[in-house]
Amino acid sequence: MTHTPTDQPTRRASGAVVPVLAFAGIVVAVMQTLLVPVIKDLPQLLDTAPSNATWVLTSTLLSGAVATPIMGRLGDLYGKRRLLILSLAVMVVGALVSALTSDLLTMIAGRTLQGFAMGAIPLGIGLMRDMLPREKLGSAMALMSSSIGVGGGLALPLAALIAQHADWHALFYGAAGIGALAIALTLLVVPESPARAEGTFDVLGAIGLSVGLVLFLLPITKGSDWGWSSGTTLGLFAASAVVLLLWGVMELRVKAPLVDLRTTARPAVLFTNLASIMVGVSFYVVSLVLPQLLQLPKATGYGLGQSMVVAGLLVAPLGLTMMFTAPVYARLSAKYGPKFTLILGMLIIAIGYGAGLGLMSAAWQSLVIAVVLGAGIGLAYSSLPALIVGAVPASETGAANGLNTLMRSIGTSVSSAVIGMVLANTANNVGGVAIPTMHGFRLSFLIATGAVAVGLLMALFLPKPNRAPQLRASSEEEAGIERADEVLRGFRGRVLDSAGTPVPRAKVTLIDRRGRQAGATLSGDDGTYVLTVPAQGAYVLAARATGHGPLASSATHAGDDRAIDLDLALPGETVTA
Repeated sequence: MTHTPTDQPTRRASGAVVPVLAFAGIVVAVMQTLLVPVIKDLPQLLDTAPSNATWVLTSTLLSGAVATPIMGRLGDLYGKRRLLILSLAVMVVGALVSALTSDLLTMIAGRTLQGFAMGAIPLGIGLMRDMLPREKLGSAMALMSSSIGVGGGLALPLAALIAQHADWHALFYGAAGIGALAIALTLLVVPESPARAEGTFDVLGAIGLSVGLVLFLLPITKGSDWGWSSGTTLGLFAASAVVLLLWGVMELRVKAPLVDLRTTARPAVLFTNLASIMVGVSFYVVSLVLPQLLQLPKATGYGLGQSMVVAGLLVAPLGLTMMFTAPVYARLSAKYGPKFTLILGMLIIAIGYGAGLGLMSAAWQSLVIAVVLGAGIGLAYSSLPALIVGAVPASETGAANGLNTLMRSIGTSVSSAVIGMVLANTANNVGGVAIPTMHGFRLSFLIATGAVAVGLLMALFLPKPNRAPQLRASSEEEAGIERADEVLRGFRGRVLDSAGTPVPRAKVTLIDRRGRQAGATLSGDDGTYVLTVPAQGAYVLAARATGHGPLASSATHAGDDRAIDLDLALPGETVTA
């Protein structure tokens, strides 16, 4: 893998890169809530039973869960921009397939293709890490991470407006249009990163993870229809446990695994992913409860009697607040660190749901709930990629963020299943129609509060960073201080040729004593390189460049600072730093 550090971008990115990548993330997130306004009408629109119609939503969820870690790993191997464009292209094709049909199976196929675009989120985060200077990276990744919620929130009123005044297929034509626009903007604005992971794609690992995830998520999403104690549901859960266990054993033995489980088991990564599941649970509860409460007729005694469009507009501030939270997160994280902002975000979420228990009697109160929860979820979501990126090697950025995005998707899946069951079991049957009750809505808010409490506990277990955090600089001056401090914790020097002339864009790879890559970079125009080390110990520095012979020198990092020049004209030698 070749990786260029964030403080020395591989190619100077234009100011439009961040908004273009964030727009791509928003486009992808739109797919998750695109059909929310017409959910209740899907059986009639597709001429099928309600249990069959739910596959239109389930298929997108399952394909998104499978694609997210796989596309992240493929991006690390073959180019993140390339895979981002591919993800968006598959989404556009899927949207067009769905736009041209009212057949259930064809619609499910189109929706499955749309779900594959979820891999764009970790790919965008990886591109930002490779291209942006450190002082801009924190807020950029925060915006990209929050785009999941922003897209979902903004899609509700727009989709409702289209569904109310046009044929429902127009939703898919609109999705294809904005997907094509995202592809065009990416081609024009976003450069490809030269950062690559070495090795081959773990095909068996991808198949094993895909099968295990489908076996796990399928009963979660369909458990209410099949029965939670049915043989099908329990059998699929048991099968998923067996498959994922065998997959984990296989991944530990593969030289270049799809997911490095040893890295995933690090406390910083493990507890971030566990907290991500809880944040995903809390995010989806408000998306399920508020639109229904707002649209229920006032004759129920507690419904707010709003139209589909007005309900969408009142919930939209959830996404808008998440988007505007990104710069606030950057300042807070620069001062206190992403662990602090994650905890603060979850505290605000808990306050929002707690206050929401008594704020369900007027439409304006729903607006207040949406704004407060948007601020909390925005802070929490913004913190997650910074925590992940700061805890994994550069070669695993895409795959690690893909796994983290998957954890959030699992959270929303669990939330959808649990809240759907709660609302169904507490509903009143009026004329053969199940009407959700206020008791069900409040119980849902209590479940969200409990999930946030568990997430807070996980966040408290996050380890304190033992060195200057990688993504906390908010100014050029602070970034310079952090870079200088970082140099004391790794290897630095120049790559030279036989005449002592600096060699630009030479590949320098750091290999640990197990033969695993611990880091890599390209030398700058002046031949300089900087490599951080994950821990003290023995390493090998390998350098090579076009037109020069390769060099491999052993080096021991003992915590002090010593520059190591790599002379490509000489054989390998032992150097102690």
